[in-house]
Amino acid sequence: MITASLHNYRITPRKMRTVADMIRGKKVADAKTILDTIAKKAGHPLNDLLDSALANASNNFKIEKDGLFVKEIRVDQGYILKRSRPMARGSAFPIKKRTSHVSIVLAPLLAPAKKIKAKAAKAPAAKK
Repeated sequence: MITASLHNYRITPRKMRTVADMIRGKKVADAKTILDTIAKKAGHPLNDLLDSALANASNNFKIEKDGLFVKEIRVDQGYILKRSRPMARGSAFPIKKRTSHVSIVLAPLLAPAKKIKAKAAKAPAAKK
């Protein structure tokens, strides 16, 4: 399996998952097109991560990018930076600055299997 990962990226996992869901299961060329044209902040780091996975495929496994698709992309929560903001009457309001861990798995496309038409199975003759 061809993998690449990104740890502790300073964007919330919820925002990152919306973009990750768009490319899950797509061919690499289609995923690159989506990530190049999307107008979300999470598009740029995911595009770089996909490029890293493609570099791993070509350098480590000698696989061309044309025959790959995004088998799995997982966005997990990283650590949370806890800050506080002053509020009314001297109280403090907590602010959670979330981070994301992203991992991507690429797999080769399988050649389309030819469907073999099974002959109509006749009921076996009863043995006497």
